[in-house]
Amino acid sequence: MLREHGVTEQQWRVLRALAATGPIDAGGLADACCLLPPSLTRILRDLLGRGLIARHTSTQDQRVAEISITALGSELIAVVGPHSERQYQEIAELLGPEDLERLYALLERLEQRLTD
Repeated sequence: MLREHGVTEQQWRVLRALAATGPIDAGGLADACCLLPPSLTRILRDLLGRGLIARHTSTQDQRVAEISITALGSELIAVVGPHSERQYQEIAELLGPEDLERLYALLERLEQRLTD
């Protein structure tokens, strides 16, 4: 379903986190999405290029870049979100929390191996 909209599962996690948290620094976003910083860097580059997110200098600390979702990214969340939530709920119920975490870890390893 995500592929139909041109996003990976990890990109979708980033977009969902940004929609929920608002502007956040890369470290906080990596933690929120359970992603390694090198993976997040690649994902952010792709999402920035597509105009789904924006990067701004923090008003609190000029050394920190904050990432936020754009209007285009929010539109994608509005379109895909309801379908995604139903699918996530079905998967979570079928697998349970521990197996779901293992699934995410395995999917991340697969993606890393495919892009290496």
